[in-house]
Amino acid sequence: MDMMMQDESRMLQDLVRRFVARELMPLEAGVLKREAEGGAYRLLPEEEEPLLEKCRELGLWGLDVPEAMGGVNLSALDRLMVEEEVARCITPFEFPPDSPNLHMLQAVATPEQREKYLIPYAEGRMKSCIAISEPGAGGDPAGMITRAVQDGSDWVINGRKIWVSRVPQCDFIILMARTGEGRREEGMTAFIVERGTPGFIIEREIAMIGGRKTYELVFEDCRVPAGNLLRELGRGYAPMQLRLNIRRLQVGARCAGIIARALEMMIDQANNRSTFGVKLADRQAIQWWIADAGIRLHALRLMVQAAARTLDAGGDVRDEASMIKVFATEAAQEVLDQAMQAHGAMGMTRELPLQLFHQQVRLMRIYEGPTEVHRMAIARRMLKSRR
Repeated sequence: MDMMMQDESRMLQDLVRRFVARELMPLEAGVLKREAEGGAYRLLPEEEEPLLEKCRELGLWGLDVPEAMGGVNLSALDRLMVEEEVARCITPFEFPPDSPNLHMLQAVATPEQREKYLIPYAEGRMKSCIAISEPGAGGDPAGMITRAVQDGSDWVINGRKIWVSRVPQCDFIILMARTGEGRREEGMTAFIVERGTPGFIIEREIAMIGGRKTYELVFEDCRVPAGNLLRELGRGYAPMQLRLNIRRLQVGARCAGIIARALEMMIDQANNRSTFGVKLADRQAIQWWIADAGIRLHALRLMVQAAARTLDAGGDVRDEASMIKVFATEAAQEVLDQAMQAHGAMGMTRELPLQLFHQQVRLMRIYEGPTEVHRMAIARRMLKSRR
């Protein structure tokens, strides 16, 4: 893989690796301790601000933002490489802005929305999230019932959303709602809803495994101006899928980083730990775990790179994104389980990052489409291609 990297990509990888090693890894023990003691799994303001300043100083800001908006305009291939490097550390940090929402807004924002929302978001002055899932409609868009009805120059939204991340920190959300009678793609429209809009209610906070939190939202006669409709009426499904596919490729890259970290820890444990007078490194079970982890990591990296090249060329990555989502999360969970087993009782403690990685990967098997739904979609497309 390294032989195929361009010099610029190699330099970027080295820069991000140094950032992770020097800036994020030293914070890991404190993050784990806070989470283990019942605190929030997040960086404190006094920890996050220096990191953001360092990002600006190093040019690690707006990585896939177009140059016209002051960004670096990285390819998907390089952006996903960055994602893998950062995922090796449990410290919760992302280079702003959040990439999938950025690409969705780039695809659909009007000139007015670009000035009001996209540019501040790309510059890191605003934060956003997206609300898709609904109670009882999880991974199936056909079950979406939140509805937007036009009333003069406004749209009035009524409905309920669930499993929405980062809501309290966001300046606006991208909301998916029904504006027509069609099923699935037909009649689905995206809106921008600003925080504080009357009728936009944070119903409850939901504690998830892995230290994560999501939110349930209620919209009661929530009125938004017509100018906050994202591009075309009833055509919100395609840009939503673009956003989801990019997130699924990110999941693949992040799982590659997590596998790489677990593999490093397992190798160190095998080389340094003996049981009954024999090093773990000399035991066939451990050797096979290490070999299988290396094979999975290599395969996953190649899958992510191939999909990234297709995306950079303007191709459709729906199948690849689904395959990566399934393969990456299942591979990472198995490698993490074996790494925890190799560490014995220490692998069960909350002092090591393995247990938190394990919980987070388990959560990844549900969000952005459950594993079973992706398998069903892959199979349907394969079966249809032979008819």
